[in-house]
Amino acid sequence: MSENKDPHVAESGLESVKFVYDFTEGNKDLKDLLGGKGANLAEMTNLGLPVPPGFTISTEACKTYLDSGDEPAALRDEVSAHLDALEERMGKKLGQADNPLLVSVRSGAKFSMPGMMDTVLNIGLSDKSVKGLAEQAGDERFAWDSYRRLIQMFGKTVLAVDGDLFEDALEAAKTAKKVTVDTDLEAADLKKLVTKFKKIVKTECGRDFPQDPREQMDLAIHAVFDSWNTDRAKLYRRQERIPHDLGTAVNICSMVFGNLGPDSGTGVAFTRDPASGHQGVYGDYLQNAQGEDVVAGIRNTVPLAELELIDKKSYDQLMQIMETLENHYKDLCDIEFTIERGQLWMLQTRVGKRTAGAAFRIATQLVDQGLIDEAEALQRVTGAQLAQLMFPRFDEDAKVEQIGRGIAASPGAAVGKAVFDSYTAIKWSRSGEKVILIRRETNPDDLDGMIAAEGILTSRGGKTSHAAVVARGMGKTCVCGAEDLEVDTKRRRLTVNGTIVEEGDVVSIDGSTGKVYLGEVPVVPSPVVEYFEGRMHAGADDADELVAAVHRIMAYADRVRRLRVRANADNAEDALRARRFGAQGIGLCRTEHMFLGDRREQVERLILADTDAEREESLKELLPRQKQDFIELFEAMDGLPVTVRLLDPPLHEFLPDITELSVRVALAESRKDSNENDLRLLQAVHRLHEQNPMLGLRGVRLGLVIPGLFTMQVRAIAEAAAERKNAKGDPRAEIMIPLVGTVQELEIVRDEAEQVIAEVQQQTGVDLKLSLGTMIELPRAALTAGQIAEAAEFFSFGTNDLTQTVWGFSRDDVEASFFTAYLEKGIFGVSPFETIDKDGVGKLVRDAVKAGRATRPDLKLGVCGEHGGDPESVHFFHEVGLDYVSCSPFRIPVARLEAGRAASTSKGSDHR
Repeated sequence: MSENKDPHVAESGLESVKFVYDFTEGNKDLKDLLGGKGANLAEMTNLGLPVPPGFTISTEACKTYLDSGDEPAALRDEVSAHLDALEERMGKKLGQADNPLLVSVRSGAKFSMPGMMDTVLNIGLSDKSVKGLAEQAGDERFAWDSYRRLIQMFGKTVLAVDGDLFEDALEAAKTAKKVTVDTDLEAADLKKLVTKFKKIVKTECGRDFPQDPREQMDLAIHAVFDSWNTDRAKLYRRQERIPHDLGTAVNICSMVFGNLGPDSGTGVAFTRDPASGHQGVYGDYLQNAQGEDVVAGIRNTVPLAELELIDKKSYDQLMQIMETLENHYKDLCDIEFTIERGQLWMLQTRVGKRTAGAAFRIATQLVDQGLIDEAEALQRVTGAQLAQLMFPRFDEDAKVEQIGRGIAASPGAAVGKAVFDSYTAIKWSRSGEKVILIRRETNPDDLDGMIAAEGILTSRGGKTSHAAVVARGMGKTCVCGAEDLEVDTKRRRLTVNGTIVEEGDVVSIDGSTGKVYLGEVPVVPSPVVEYFEGRMHAGADDADELVAAVHRIMAYADRVRRLRVRANADNAEDALRARRFGAQGIGLCRTEHMFLGDRREQVERLILADTDAEREESLKELLPRQKQDFIELFEAMDGLPVTVRLLDPPLHEFLPDITELSVRVALAESRKDSNENDLRLLQAVHRLHEQNPMLGLRGVRLGLVIPGLFTMQVRAIAEAAAERKNAKGDPRAEIMIPLVGTVQELEIVRDEAEQVIAEVQQQTGVDLKLSLGTMIELPRAALTAGQIAEAAEFFSFGTNDLTQTVWGFSRDDVEASFFTAYLEKGIFGVSPFETIDKDGVGKLVRDAVKAGRATRPDLKLGVCGEHGGDPESVHFFHEVGLDYVSCSPFRIPVARLEAGRAASTSKGSDHR
């Protein structure tokens, strides 16, 4: 039994040794203990809302079960005590033959997880109690419908029977009756279906469907615990970076019935549109149905607004409750409800998942309503959402062939080849194909295919269907309920108005309009990118609403952030774009990128030089071109710092491929027309060939081995700075020496650089203030940072190479070989090249910061690996005290936003 204490539990006076809690005992802050569903059911109960009575088994019980393979010793007695109390309150016993109490069993982790176990409704029904239910309800059809639902849900979810077996039997029953929807089946039909379902269970499981109601409940509880570690649950946790040790709670709730006739039903509601963020009445309602019917998307729903015409009393009460919940949670709420013969019941609420655009709109709306402040608004959005908003959208002026239209469930523009099952989606995606997953409706088994696809298209379901909810949570484009599309998964095609789309045909879906197109539709830049580029003004009268929301939140992030944001840029064009995107300088100019094209031959001549005179001649040719590069760069970034990294390529990047060159020389010799330069080049390639060039002659080592190379670059930087100053510019150059492993390397290059700078100052008469520092990209440099800081005015952490050298990974090689297996096995939750490895690489960075500043308190510290644009890594760099992060131009807005979020002191946000 776990003795871990939950701080929220201690605050509430609850003891963690207890495993079961009545809905009246918890509150919304106990998500760690009671899971999201349980905590929010308790909160609604506390608010006096109509919640069916029930109780929650805590995540602590699940963790004990998973650790030991058995439930805690005290759990059964605690469940029995709470069940007794529930039976007394309801005036009937679980599964009682003449008047049965029925319950639902639902999973409920801290975070909403589509990969978890499906709900099992109507537990307690049996061959005996189904008759009692029929008598009590006065509706035999209802009772047998509820029983067939139990066997179907329980069989698939708890006993692991193939769900298609039940679906096929249901379809056969409808075909025999010549009806299209299950509500047209009569009591006699449903009795036969129950018999068929029980035979399926016996055949597939080798046992009868359990008739003991307590056995049904206990098996369902264990199934919830086991579902925590299913493949699809683990996949979703990796996708969303949810910790694997949280466990799930189990919610046991007395049943209320939406399938009692036309005055009953079930629905899902949102207090705002989760796709756009607009205020209004959003959701789906289905008469004469149970809760999973809506989420599963097996029958097309009606818009929630139509409930006002169907049952105005319940509609008005629901609108009042929705307002209460939104004001209480101060956010968009996602609500599940059931109406039982005119009585409204609340089955669930949670802070709703929303699209990226909705997140920005809602955050600013809530500020305007006075429900939250700007600091909290900043916590309600993420850099990942901002990145989604920067993706292109379809060109409205393009010629298109529209073949259908559904519900705009999750915005975006997605183009790909049509596939009709998850396996194919994964297979083709891994082969580099972009795919659109097309289904009648999705279910949790489709999760991995949904992750692999560019977008999801379904012919059934609404904005609250499984496909829609999961797609919004993942930021995937989704169109649901495209009823005109006849999806044939067995023949792997869809048919619409005479048009046939076979598997492999390209389709385009627009999640903002719900339109479906045949073929590839061209895309155009998003309005958010147009805003960052300066082509769209947030304050204009006709400003895009989304752009205005992004502008407001970005402005606040910029006001509060401590970290500055620079760009990785190697030319004036990239530098200017970075500046438009808000860059506050260049944190990394990779000068090796300036030596491509025709300059490569000049570098080859430099490497081949046999004499000092030949070497000097090559350097003299390169100098003016390098100087012009820097003039353009300093002009683009006038007044802002520009960190120029001296040449740092693996040497093989400047030399021809050894095999290709050997063949060329051999062929030339066979023709007796060999080229003297090729022979010399081949000799040099053989002499300089390295088995592992990433760990060979590069960086500072190259500068020390090839005399004059670094001094030429330093001279070009200094002369360019002097020329810009004479032109009344404000160049702020910082010279970075790469791949330093020991302070002695740095001191040698620094002394030579200072001598060159002094010469240029004397020649031009311009006072130059150029700082010299180094890139920390080797473990030894990080471990000896205190010594290195004696000779460096700044550090820039090169976390790409630091990650490679700490892990002993060659990034290009391992990502193509075993990284996928490592991610699937959970060794990595996320690639260390994507998000910084805090325990390893991060510890080196933290220690180097401390040691460097101990030696030189004014040491400027930054990071220039691509981790500088990763949201989670930005928070780490803020925490360890860096001065700036640097990333590619497109990621600058993301880094600005996350730097603001890291600095914001707002608490209480728990949005995934």
